[in-house]
Amino acid sequence: MTMNNKTLSIIAVALFPFVVISFVFKSDETNFNLDKSFGPDIPNGLLDDNSEVEEYTVRVLVNGETEVLPLEDYVVGVVAGEMPASFDIEALKAQAIASRTYALYKKQSNVSAEYDLTDNTNTQVYLSIESMQNKWGSDFQKYYDKISSAVESTKGQVITYEGEIIEAFYFAMSGGHTLEASQVFNESREYLKGVDSIYDNANLKNYEVVTEFEKQDFKNKLSISCENIIVNDIKKNDEHHVESLSVCGTEFKGTTFRTTLGLRSTNFDIEVLDKIKITTRGYGHGVGMSQYGANGYAEAGYSYEDIIKHYYTNVEIKDIKNV
Repeated sequence: MTMNNKTLSIIAVALFPFVVISFVFKSDETNFNLDKSFGPDIPNGLLDDNSEVEEYTVRVLVNGETEVLPLEDYVVGVVAGEMPASFDIEALKAQAIASRTYALYKKQSNVSAEYDLTDNTNTQVYLSIESMQNKWGSDFQKYYDKISSAVESTKGQVITYEGEIIEAFYFAMSGGHTLEASQVFNESREYLKGVDSIYDNANLKNYEVVTEFEKQDFKNKLSISCENIIVNDIKKNDEHHVESLSVCGTEFKGTTFRTTLGLRSTNFDIEVLDKIKITTRGYGHGVGMSQYGANGYAEAGYSYEDIIKHYYTNVEIKDIKNV
């Protein structure tokens, strides 16, 4: 089923109520090395058709050393590290394209003379074959084949806006609506607008999470000093994310407050009781594609093209050779 972004949003809103959520799933920070010694069914590289895509590589900082990896092999490792292999195949395809796009954007950006990407959440997590085996155990071959299929079937496809590769941000789970880039990163991207993500809802495990802090620990983390903790002047945007708040007279940006306390998102409520009780909804920065939302759309019958064009505004999916 293929439809434009506007139609998708309208139908989705009719199917489900607007709700809010949260979750975690990051894998070990690992080396990626496709080596036949791990098993006879594992290909030494996914590309064997001599296509031009084979020429693309990325430089990844692995355990402090730079490794040059074939792009498509790298994407397999990232999808394995960034999205549950149990997800619908269309969601995995969308993740493969987003991960490939993000990697090439970073490669073009020349962030470092030594490498394009790290092997952790500073850019994208990816797993080695050995780590995949440890993670999935007896399900290794099933999940490896599934992810490899998702990557192979989207080989060379990237997301573009006005002919340029985009900075394809993604995150775990929204609170029912994604955020515009400027709300989080103080910098706008025409393709990173806030959109409904109605499959991110209370039906998901860990949609809403409560975190409690001892009062002194709370004050220490925020580097504030006061006898009685007073939280006020809480300002939220239309998506219910905290933009700013005051604690004992000190003002904090919502993003800074989240990072300092290690909260799952800026979509939260705070109560001062015997302890400081903070209830968060969603997980991640909230910009770009929601991975759990993507899986919800996939399970509802939408294609990976639908998913990508829903979460990224006015974009096209192109073969890398044509960009």
